[in-house]
Amino acid sequence: MTMAMSVTNPSTGVVEKEYPEDTAAVVEAKIALAQSAHESLRSESFAQRALWMLASADLMESEVSSLAPMMVREMGKPITQAEAEVLKCVKCMRFYAAKAEGFLSAEPLADPSSVNASAAFTTYQPLGVILAVMPWNYPLWQVMRFAAPALMAGNTGVLKHASNVPESALYLHTLFTRGGFPEGAFGTLMIGASGVNAVIDDWRVKAVTLTGSEPAGRAVAERAGRQIKKSVMELGGSDAFVVMSTADIAQSAKVAVTARVNNNGQSCIAGKRFIIHESVYDAWVSAFVAEMALLVMGDPMDPATQVGPLATQNGQRDISALVEDAKGKGATILLGGELPSGPGYFYPPTIIADLTPAMRMTMEEAFGPLASVYRVSSKEEAIEIANQTTFGLSSAIWSQDADEQKFFTSELDAGAVFINGMTISYPELAFGGVKDSGFGRELGAPGIREFTNMKTIWQA
Repeated sequence: MTMAMSVTNPSTGVVEKEYPEDTAAVVEAKIALAQSAHESLRSESFAQRALWMLASADLMESEVSSLAPMMVREMGKPITQAEAEVLKCVKCMRFYAAKAEGFLSAEPLADPSSVNASAAFTTYQPLGVILAVMPWNYPLWQVMRFAAPALMAGNTGVLKHASNVPESALYLHTLFTRGGFPEGAFGTLMIGASGVNAVIDDWRVKAVTLTGSEPAGRAVAERAGRQIKKSVMELGGSDAFVVMSTADIAQSAKVAVTARVNNNGQSCIAGKRFIIHESVYDAWVSAFVAEMALLVMGDPMDPATQVGPLATQNGQRDISALVEDAKGKGATILLGGELPSGPGYFYPPTIIADLTPAMRMTMEEAFGPLASVYRVSSKEEAIEIANQTTFGLSSAIWSQDADEQKFFTSELDAGAVFINGMTISYPELAFGGVKDSGFGRELGAPGIREFTNMKTIWQA
């Protein structure tokens, strides 16, 4: 039997466990079970779904002490961040348990006589089985921000998770059933990327959501489009972090470090390109380098560790290649920039200045603890650099000037702008991007409505 998924400890590079791929018959049984579960779940009340969701949240919260080390072992995030990820999932589950009914309640037309009706309203009804193709960087959270709203809406889900986080995938396979949801309401398909198209093509699968790389998103969105199936794409980002002359230098530099290296820098919404006004550039960069230099890199199981290994050897190679390319074309290395020797997929926090358009880093997403800094002389120049990449996920602007804030919130090509803070995904706020960062939204009210039939009802 082929091996679809394996746990390779990124701190050591050692394969610790392997899991077999589902046979075609097993995949068929899981999809059939998801369809059957939907037929049951769609008729359940929001109150009943909420009870099951809250029970699932309680289970997850009680298991944080085993879930956090599991994620560390699979993809290397520091243990304190892994614990926080579990608790963020729990918060999301409780949020949708409380809010789903309100988000999906019927919306009456204020004046039905304007459409010659006695009543007219919009309802939101579940679509059915939804395929989720999910990445390894937040192996529980990325899935949960789809799963919690989908289940509360009356949909069911089948998950194709990243091949290097099989234990996270298998945990999610049983979680909701243990919480009381119908068997098959959320299940994991242990398949490789080659098996995704057949699942998208299955008549029972009504839509697909993907979080991942731009190439993966293009392939999955194209396949879904052929079948005229709804898709939501949350892809890469190369987020701009703009610091203007009125910014709080110390605070913005400190937050910038967290924005860049959280999750070992492997976050689509990480601040990646730091665009600094020339009037504060020297002071800000000095503070940024000093803060970044204090970070502790090491064993991700140690609570003192702030930066662990990258999740994969390919990820380590990719970051090193971006740095070497920039070095070879004249960039200035302000911190780090050297591939460490020894076991594991570590790469040190690195800051690079004096970038030019000829360098790959200028346009490509850096998925690791690698920051680029730019000096600008005006807000117009800052916007030009901020918007020059093909990505448009999120962004941050640091300024105390109301006119500048208004300018950047209007002109940044991104799905979100955070003013005097760093980008964070909250259950309460819609999340998603533009350009090559994808389309559709997760979280908030828009997130739960994405996979519903917005049905218009007109009554004479």
